[in-house]
Amino acid sequence: MAPLTSSTRELFSAAVRAVLDTWPVLQIAVDNGFGGAYSQQKAEWMVDALQQYFIENDDLQQDEVEDFISELMNNEFDTVVDDGSLPQVAQKVCEMFQQCQQDRLKEVREQINQLIQKKSAGRAKVTPAKTPAAADDDDDEGEDEEAMECDGPADGPSVNSAAAQEHHLPQPANREEEDDGWTVVRKKK
Repeated sequence: MAPLTSSTRELFSAAVRAVLDTWPVLQIAVDNGFGGAYSQQKAEWMVDALQQYFIENDDLQQDEVEDFISELMNNEFDTVVDDGSLPQVAQKVCEMFQQCQQDRLKEVREQINQLIQKKSAGRAKVTPAKTPAAADDDDDEGEDEEAMECDGPADGPSVNSAAAQEHHLPQPANREEEDDGWTVVRKKK
C-alpha cells in the first residue's frame, strides 16, 4: 500500500482521536483520573502514539494493534481492558487506516462524523445510584439530621433484639462485622 500523505495522516489522526474519544473504557479512565493528574494529556498522547505506530509499522494485524493499545492502557492508566471492547477499537482503527491507504477519504470522514455525533449524544459516566433515602434527603434540604434519628437511646436494644427478647426468640449470634463494614451472616452449624 502507498504511504500516507500529510493531509491523509491528519485525517487518520482525526479518525484515531474520534475512535478513542468514543471508547467508554478510555473515557472512564480519564474521567476518574486512572492516569493520575495528567490523564487527559495521556489520552491525547495515545492518539499520537497509535497513529505513529501505524505509520512506522507495515501491514499491522488487528491482534498487534490490540496488544499495543492494551499495553498503553496498562502502562498509562493502570487499566486492564477485559470488557470485550478492545478488539472492536483495534478493528475500527485498522479499518480506517486501510481506507486512508486506499484513498477512500470520504468514507473515513463519514465515519468520523458518525463517531463525533455518537460522542455528543452522551459519554459513558459512572455515577453512584441514589437510594430512596438519598432522594428524599435532596427534597428536604432544610431539615436537620436530628429529625432522622431514632427516638430511643443509641446504646439501647435494637427493635429486632427487643422483639426477640419479648417473644423469647434466640438472638442471631452468628453475625460478624467485617473490617469493611459489611455484616457477615453465617449458617448455624
